[in-house]
Amino acid sequence: MNNFLFSLTVLMTLQFSTTTAQKVFNIEGVMVPRTIEFQNKTLSLNGAGGRSMMWSDIYVQALYLSQLSQDAKFIIDSDTEMAIRIEITSSMVSSKKLTKAMDDNFKKTAGDNLNVLQPRIEELKYYLSDDITKKDVFKLIYSPNDSSVWVYKNNQLKGKIQGFDFKKALFSIWLAEKPTDEKLKNQLLGK
Repeated sequence: MNNFLFSLTVLMTLQFSTTTAQKVFNIEGVMVPRTIEFQNKTLSLNGAGGRSMMWSDIYVQALYLSQLSQDAKFIIDSDTEMAIRIEITSSMVSSKKLTKAMDDNFKKTAGDNLNVLQPRIEELKYYLSDDITKKDVFKLIYSPNDSSVWVYKNNQLKGKIQGFDFKKALFSIWLAEKPTDEKLKNQLLGK
């Protein structure tokens, strides 16, 4: 009888734990997945938060890593799979505004490397130049296999941008010592 009760308890516990595992998180009204699959690897949600400008929410962003970390410098310098997921939450966001913001942010994060990175920054801006509407989802996924950032819009691959140096400058926009948004940086780091 004791073996039966023990087995029943184990089965109930396993069923309960698998059905209650959260697969998505509600971040400011956006359903953010716990994981992203990329090149047969699972990237896990490290942290997520919303970005606001002038009292208006503009997007929800999430950081996915192959190895979770709260160390921004480690993440920027890491040559491992990682991803940024951005879901647009405002109709005020346009491709023109988004590409302008990218330009401004790369000027801060690229430093002396800006001239070398400029052609690849232009390439990213081209991939982001389509009309943007509320609920569009962008994924910027770094692959160490080919040292490139894969740019997706609504799960459609727009293109790849070569270079570990580009990846470092891109992720620095949100994770550098002086990021574009300190509160968002802490949320992405899970702090």
